[in-house]
Amino acid sequence: MATKLKLFSALCIMMAFSMPPKKKITIWLIGDSTMSVKEVKAYPETGWGMPFANFWDSTVAVDNRAKNGRSTRTFIGEKRWDPVVQNMEEGDYVFIQFGHNDEVPAKKSYVPEREFKAYLIKYVTDTRNKKANPVLITPVARRKFDSTGHIQETHAVYAQIVRDVASENNVPLIDLDQKSEQLFQQSGPDASKYLFNYLAPGENPNYPDGKQDDTHFSELGARRVAELVLAEIKNLKLELAERIVKPSKE
Repeated sequence: MATKLKLFSALCIMMAFSMPPKKKITIWLIGDSTMSVKEVKAYPETGWGMPFANFWDSTVAVDNRAKNGRSTRTFIGEKRWDPVVQNMEEGDYVFIQFGHNDEVPAKKSYVPEREFKAYLIKYVTDTRNKKANPVLITPVARRKFDSTGHIQETHAVYAQIVRDVASENNVPLIDLDQKSEQLFQQSGPDASKYLFNYLAPGENPNYPDGKQDDTHFSELGARRVAELVLAEIKNLKLELAERIVKPSKE
């Protein structure tokens, strides 16, 4: 029996050494302010891409290129997409989350529905041309409740366009609009404020008059949204799921 155990142990060690190491990859994040890295002057406002970067093993680098106020069109127009395409490598992932700024006609970043779809397809096509992996993400929900305490849909049209592009082009989809709505509903109208940048006057020197922001997250909210994205990566059974670890500081 002892001999068999020794042989089995030796075989396991040999297999471990014979397995090739995982290729190092980059996860590129492109999108808007709900995902982006924030300046110190915006604290405690936090993009979900910030805590997201802490959940990966040493084979993964997260390069967060998301920027406040950007849409599918302006991200390209400002030459923010070009360096991503130039630097991405085979096996990398590109997480694409737009919609907040595309869908508002009053904004300079507005993108009509048909163009929004075309830009999403361009991101997918450019990524695949570099033999990298696109992942489409619906825009994360805003905190909007009706008088009865039920969360309201705030991205119906543009979130559906993202779903359609994902379905028609066989792209993995993370439906963050739907998942975040569920999270906010579970929290309720009052407790959900802790997930967003809600501050009383005098509570934070960056916002001396206080803040009531139903779009941008607190540190807690950003982490909870990042955890939604990570859970969906596992549900989709992306190869990336094997590289998820707990952050070093819990």
